[in-house]
Amino acid sequence: MVSSLRERRTRQRGFTLIELLIVIAIILIILSIALPQMSKSRMHAQEMGAVATLKTIETVETQYMSQFGQFATSLSQLGPPTAAGGAEGPQAANLIPPNLASGSTGGYNYTVTATPTGYAVSAVPKAFNSTGRRTFYSDESGIVRENWTADPATANSPEIK
Repeated sequence: MVSSLRERRTRQRGFTLIELLIVIAIILIILSIALPQMSKSRMHAQEMGAVATLKTIETVETQYMSQFGQFATSLSQLGPPTAAGGAEGPQAANLIPPNLASGSTGGYNYTVTATPTGYAVSAVPKAFNSTGRRTFYSDESGIVRENWTADPATANSPEIK
């Protein structure tokens, strides 16, 4: 009886090919359900990051205005000096990190432009419907606006509530 129990245990070591195929099929089904949701979550996180970055730029623009008496008209003016050991000043205030000063971070491209009343900031996804589904706009009013199409949001776009 002891020998037949040992024989049964040695025959039952490991998994059969069918069992492994079933496990792989279950994993593939779970992945096919989870991956689209994960992609949507990542895109939403990048959109929220873009809104936070717009708020950061608004804050930095206010700081720039208090230091230099005017709003910055480009991201490079808000960024660090480009030359090694360069001095900070109105052309490079060192208020934002270099990656944002270059105009691109977190799946979005950012631009700052001068307006008659101050400045305008826009955020556009690098790849629409991949890194973001919305474009954003803000200005010196501090109101962030959104557009659900690939066209850039403007001062007339709906406000984010």
